Amino acid sequence: MNRGFIILSLLLLFNSCNNDTNEKGRILIVVSNTEDMGDTEKHFAGNNLWEVAPPYHIFVSHGYAVDFVSPTGGKVPFSMDPVGISSYTIKYEKFNEKVENSSTPDEVDYKNYKAVFVGGGYGPLFDVAYNKEIQSIIAGIYENGGIVGGYGHGPGALANVKLSNGEFMVKGKKVTGFPNSTEVTKSWAKEGTLLPIMLEDQLRANGGIFQTKNDLNDKHDVVIDQRIVTTMFLPSSAIVAKEMIIEIEKELK
Repeated sequence: MNRGFIILSLLLLFNSCNNDTNEKGRILIVVSNTEDMGDTEKHFAGNNLWEVAPPYHIFVSHGYAVDFVSPTGGKVPFSMDPVGISSYTIKYEKFNEKVENSSTPDEVDYKNYKAVFVGGGYGPLFDVAYNKEIQSIIAGIYENGGIVGGYGHGPGALANVKLSNGEFMVKGKKVTGFPNSTEVTKSWAKEGTLLPIMLEDQLRANGGIFQTKNDLNDKHDVVIDQRIVTTMFLPSSAIVAKEMIIEIEKELK
């Protein structure tokens, strides 16, 4: 066999292994298995691609490995064809390869992760928000000094997470997400009537200090309080991921 080919192959193998072992850490993204909202018109629930792929891109482009977990594992439903950064991360950053093989909760060890993120789409309100195993993983990452992030409807899946002291994780902390005032004006889930919870109500009920558009300088602001990073709307999906990385690196100092 050609000696040069052998050397090149060994170098490529070394670089591949080196990239895996020198990663900055791992981040867990939580996604939903729910495809519709249970109504006869089959309103789509699932996950919004443009609310998960951009944060994934931010994490991996900053040197973090990313894993996905869903309540039942395997492939998860996404809305919308890929455009922009979603197309890029699918083609060059193995997004589909990862997300189409999401782990089940029993396959996840929270100690392996520096942060956990829940993206948008209605799906997480239907299954993630009530999945005790995933809630336990989120609590474990948080109590282990990790960062918790969510935006859009994702923070609704954080509302019911309980810590080891029996308190809700969001209690006494400023948080935000897709607000009631906007939900009731949208036809996507029949003005919220198809939803199992209104995330603003659930966050408030469990002690979260919910930030409305009136509380923020800009409706796209990111709210950060005691290692919980949340935001309301789509334009901030990548920004909340970047802010999570900043928080991770603060904890490492």
